[in-house]
Amino acid sequence: MTGIATFSMAGFDGVALKPTEVDLDRVSLDGVETAVVDYEGRERVPSSERLADLARGTDLRVTTPVRADGFDPLGDDRLVARLPPNVGRVVVAGNPAYLSANERSRAIAPRLGAARERSPGAWVGTEGVERIALAAGGTQFELLEPTTLREVRALRAAGFEGEIAVYAPVVFSEDEDVLLDALGGYVSRRGSVAASLDTATDATGAAADGTATDATAAGRSRSVLLSAIEGFALAGPPETIDERVDELRAAGVDVLVGYPARGPTVLGH
Repeated sequence: MTGIATFSMAGFDGVALKPTEVDLDRVSLDGVETAVVDYEGRERVPSSERLADLARGTDLRVTTPVRADGFDPLGDDRLVARLPPNVGRVVVAGNPAYLSANERSRAIAPRLGAARERSPGAWVGTEGVERIALAAGGTQFELLEPTTLREVRALRAAGFEGEIAVYAPVVFSEDEDVLLDALGGYVSRRGSVAASLDTATDATGAAADGTATDATAAGRSRSVLLSAIEGFALAGPPETIDERVDELRAAGVDVLVGYPARGPTVLGH
């Protein structure tokens, strides 16, 4: 299996795959119960044949932004029609970073509802649309955030009995530069972090717009990113990550999907 990307899943129920980072033609999901293929633009959606092949023996799901052309249940849905029958969906509003201005302007609520009607087994991504996602029903697919533990506990205390899945970037390191190289770009796309970066200044006093988000980040922007990594990712030594995983499970998380931000072989430990 030389040259094949494989995944160690210790402590996790599933793995997230980013087509821009992992060659899906050279991925083995042997022993992986659940996998989610992230959406990073229409040109990055894997072929139907490859998706069907990856789904053999694995609960494979594809993130499908309901506002994006090709996945819009109230408009152009030609990419949905190409999904193999053995591949599930995660219906999401869609990160603005991967949507055109026209796509971003489309109403979310009716599209999530229509997508769930067509795909009753779909998971529903909750980022920024938590109430709409709950109304749509199905497995609630949360991105790990600083408030995740509190919100999951509140849902369970209120009597919510549905399935809750959480997507969590994972990096087993305490090195600041390693963390920024692996996770800086990811956390910078979260809404609250982007807003903080917009007002931050680096060590030279320059505006943060366009500033580096990797290990070269400096000053206030670097502090913002490192603080965000603590809340939006599972990062640190193995024992710290194990403790956070245990907290998530105790709070009521049913499915924990890990995104191996440093590469496919370093999710487990």
